[in-house]
Amino acid sequence: MTSEPHLLLETPLPPGRMIASDDVSGASQPLWLSDGPASAGLWTRIRAEHVRTGLWPLLLDSQNPRDDEFPPWGSGELSPERMSSPGAHDPAELLAQWWREHTAVDEDDDTPPPGERLRVTAPFGQQWPGLAAGRPAASDPDKEADEHAHFFVSLRSRVRLGLVPAASGADALAVVGWEGPVNYDNDTAKFSAVLRSWEQRFGARVVAAGFDTLHLSVATPPTQMEDALLIAAEHFAFCPDNIWQSSHFHTLTSYAERLVDTYFWDFWWD
Repeated sequence: MTSEPHLLLETPLPPGRMIASDDVSGASQPLWLSDGPASAGLWTRIRAEHVRTGLWPLLLDSQNPRDDEFPPWGSGELSPERMSSPGAHDPAELLAQWWREHTAVDEDDDTPPPGERLRVTAPFGQQWPGLAAGRPAASDPDKEADEHAHFFVSLRSRVRLGLVPAASGADALAVVGWEGPVNYDNDTAKFSAVLRSWEQRFGARVVAAGFDTLHLSVATPPTQMEDALLIAAEHFAFCPDNIWQSSHFHTLTSYAERLVDTYFWDFWWD
């Protein structure tokens, strides 16, 4: 970040500091982080200034929000220098590739057992169904994002505010060097490329992130199971642990049922 954010924003900021990534030089400062919890309306006010300032706000959670270092954010466990550009990746190709990897039957891999994989991804099995079609936003994407930010803060009172110089929330994750999905791929820009596509097709907005969690608002959720199944397939390719490690959804179909008329998407990588 080339400028202190308070010099760019009209919205007054609470106390905070620039965070250096943990690369060798320590020269990169991709994130401004508040010292204390974010207030309910602060995310909304800063999001409204994004077009002018280029700063995207993130509500940031921690593995241990009572830890003064607030990992991974305050501790600088970030790797922006390792990330490529989201524009270098085709989201359709990425999702198809990840789907093939996650549905491959490998007798040496027991997460989940090979015999369960095709049952989990029914009705598609190992066949990638392709991208779900986008539709005009059913509501204002920014308004949905603002409402979800308020909801998220009400659930997690210790989340902090982060500011990242990025064109969108999708790009912000790569710019800041977030490593949430590192157990599947260590280049977050690939996930940002998919998120860009969801921003365009579904009016999705990145609102919050944790150590290995991601929270989006959605302006155009599916209204029919046929569409929900295709989106569920994209989610499984993007984050298979949403089903593999879930205590609620054990198949693509049960997961898709939850997506119908739901204006937020959550992801967790083990």
